[in-house]
Amino acid sequence: MEKDRYYELHVAGCTRQLPILDLTDDLAIAGFVILGDIEIVEKTAKELAKKVPPETEVIMTAETKGIPLAAELARLLGFKRYVVARKGMKAYMKDPLIVEDNSITTAGKQLLILSDVDKEEVKGSKVLLVDDVISTGGSMKALENLVNLAGGTVIGHAAILAEGDAAKRDDIIFLEPLPLFKPEKK
Repeated sequence: MEKDRYYELHVAGCTRQLPILDLTDDLAIAGFVILGDIEIVEKTAKELAKKVPPETEVIMTAETKGIPLAAELARLLGFKRYVVARKGMKAYMKDPLIVEDNSITTAGKQLLILSDVDKEEVKGSKVLLVDDVISTGGSMKALENLVNLAGGTVIGHAAILAEGDAAKRDDIIFLEPLPLFKPEKK
């Protein structure tokens, strides 16, 4: 029987046991899910809010795991709303912007879609892109493409964790590094 592996994460005064998940024959990651974890969302958003560039006018994230963080960060900064790039078309989207995204945690390509209402929110604005984890930067690049297409300006990239080599980057705002792991041999 296989023994479960965990990584103990310490961030913003919270400790979590993250399961280590084999993604490929060469890569395993620590599964970090903030959905439903009110304590970690509130505490990490409070710490990230201290690092947000003061000229930020719009907080933007991709569906799904970045939503609670973006909502709490926007609330702490006194914003009335935030923007979410959706992963699927909705009936209310009349003239959306669409880009493709490649994420290490999602099989294949996925779409990121910005509704006409959110396009107007982003247009001419200084936008901070937010996610739970930045790893390869693929999702952030797709979000940045949406902002550019909508006529906004990206002024920063922020996340709770920077995974793997992303932790060495000086162009992102993050609270803690998250290592990558070797998969277990079966």
